[in-house]
Amino acid sequence: MVIVVGLGNPEKKYEGTYHNVGFEVVDRLADKLGISMDKNKFKALVGEGFYNGEKVILAKPQTYMNLSGESVVLLKEKYKDARILVVVDDIDLPKGNIRYREHGSAGTHNGLRNIVSHIGQEFERIKVGIGRDISVDLVDYVLSKFDKETFEPILDKAVEEVCERIV
Repeated sequence: MVIVVGLGNPEKKYEGTYHNVGFEVVDRLADKLGISMDKNKFKALVGEGFYNGEKVILAKPQTYMNLSGESVVLLKEKYKDARILVVVDDIDLPKGNIRYREHGSAGTHNGLRNIVSHIGQEFERIKVGIGRDISVDLVDYVLSKFDKETFEPILDKAVEEVCERIV
């Protein structure tokens, strides 16, 4: 069993922002796998299904990015033996670059820091590069809307990578 957790912020005003790339990937993955994100539990929107015979749980924490660990710890407590794969944006990677890590530190990402503080470093992660515009304040940048025309292929690539990592 694998739990894929996409990080983001729950309010409508954050849809389509760089900081919600984790949510975008989980939504696209849900569409691809035919999984309905229709349950509200573990402080998250959750969907369950199967991919290549393996049970998949998709989750979008509703705690806001910086408190994502509150949701992930509840999922981990319920599904003790599940692999956890967190999908998150990364300003330190160029747009479109994707980095997979089996475990490790949280780096500069507050959402990952919160998860590490709740469950430790032993979870998988896929970071989707969003780059950084140094002429704009960091918070303003990550909360800005991305250009769908140029960013769609990046999200598609991330979804494919997540699917590859599930099995």
